[in-house]
Amino acid sequence: MFEGIEAVAFDIDGTLYPQWALYIRMPFYILKNFGFYRYFRKVRHVMHRTAPLADFYEYQARIYAEASGVDLETARRDIDQISYRGLEKFFKKIKPFPHAREAIEQMKAAGLKIGILSDFPPDQKGDIWGIRPLADVCMGSEDAGALKPSKYPFGVLAHKLGVPAEKILYVGNSVFCDVRGAHNAGMKTAYILTGIKKLFNKKLPEADISFRNYRELQDMVLNGSAIK
Repeated sequence: MFEGIEAVAFDIDGTLYPQWALYIRMPFYILKNFGFYRYFRKVRHVMHRTAPLADFYEYQARIYAEASGVDLETARRDIDQISYRGLEKFFKKIKPFPHAREAIEQMKAAGLKIGILSDFPPDQKGDIWGIRPLADVCMGSEDAGALKPSKYPFGVLAHKLGVPAEKILYVGNSVFCDVRGAHNAGMKTAYILTGIKKLFNKKLPEADISFRNYRELQDMVLNGSAIK
């Protein structure tokens, strides 16, 4: 087993399923709500660099309201109905990466705690293709008051898991949010290779583990093979 690890935690978007599987289903939805996304993208950029907040959702709505010129109540409604609840339908037809659930089951069976930490509400994805029931902790960083790469949501995750940060392996697809965020919080990191990086097995120097598929990750975590 990867030395000293007591828990493995996962991002969702782009990590447990391929990001393109969502994007190819959304062109008409994006066009329909272009005015919303025009401002919300900028708002999330700000929120990724904001310190932990007592009420993340309220502050996010206020920034959106100021940027778009709508009233606060409209901002709250639009964010909830378009960005949160509005995307639920797309996930019903998306499949996870091959062998993701099986690999996590094996890690769980080996005695590792399992966590999920996502920048969007996990409830948006239902039971996360059968993976959520395996998780000891499943949380959204927004509920912790700050988006990744803030160290704060990673710290909350570690506290809820009851495992020191240095004994957690965090798995993600974003260098900025997942790898750097988890590393700065004191965790080990695993980076899923996609696209050209996967084709040429181009490992990410910043991550402790780079993997091409979930069987490979399972082998690295449980058998300690091919670990940097």
